[in-house]
Amino acid sequence: MKIYTYAAIDIGSNAVRLLVNTIYETKDTVTFNKTSLVRVPIRLGQEVFTQGKISEKTIDRLTEAMIAYKLLMNVYNVDKYRAFATSAMREAINSQEVIKKVIEKSGVKIEIISGEEEAKVIFSSELKNFLQSDNYYLFVDVGGGSTEISLLNRGQVHHSRSFPIGTVRLLDKKIDENYLMETIKPWIKKITQGKLIELIGSGGNINYVFKNSGRKEGKYLSHSYIHQQYELLKALTYEERIKKFNMKPDRADVIVPALLIYDSVMKFAHATRIHVPKIGAVDGMINLMYKRSKKK
Repeated sequence: MKIYTYAAIDIGSNAVRLLVNTIYETKDTVTFNKTSLVRVPIRLGQEVFTQGKISEKTIDRLTEAMIAYKLLMNVYNVDKYRAFATSAMREAINSQEVIKKVIEKSGVKIEIISGEEEAKVIFSSELKNFLQSDNYYLFVDVGGGSTEISLLNRGQVHHSRSFPIGTVRLLDKKIDENYLMETIKPWIKKITQGKLIELIGSGGNINYVFKNSGRKEGKYLSHSYIHQQYELLKALTYEERIKKFNMKPDRADVIVPALLIYDSVMKFAHATRIHVPKIGAVDGMINLMYKRSKKK
């Protein structure tokens, strides 16, 4: 047996995540074991989507997070890692300044990836059960600054697009619900016409909703359940969500716009089910790193 330790850092618009995986490789099997998952709510998008840049204070917070993550990776004897940034860093006018300061202070090199690359990273996650099916699935990943939507069938990605709408961007009113109706709805209607569609949801908010639904892993959530949760949480104040559901403060505000997006996409596609496998961009990046190392 060969054992590797890989890590991935996802620098998103809402949070920054570090995943450390231990990979067990035998002649016949490869097993990915989640060793550590750490998340800090730095919320880069809040500044970028309103001011166009990341402040010195937030750069310092991000740098400190990268120093801590580098120490954790050293403790776990990580063989390889990649740190990648998405929507907020793509749009920040001072992103290169941020990258330079982070690498100088922490030694962590950050790559900025496009929306299309972000979707490819997520597809590198373990989606075998869905990709091997004859069914049509809309894979929907809702982030802080963007939403990636792709149509999957028989192991192929038939259509894929990154939309500049996310939870933080909606909260900051840099984009509104009209975008869903005017841009996302016609695109979904076009690519799903005549097809029976189910959703695959990715992202911290849909994972939270699934976990608190009481459903067993492998089961799905209905569209009616998603809609009910959206209406229920929207009717509560930020403080009430924290109190009633013991939500983390950085989850209590973004969960409503996230559910709005999932609910809307399900409605546009006439989908009655959403599957919520435990996957995300960090999982996909580690899978991608492993696959590329084997090709070499």
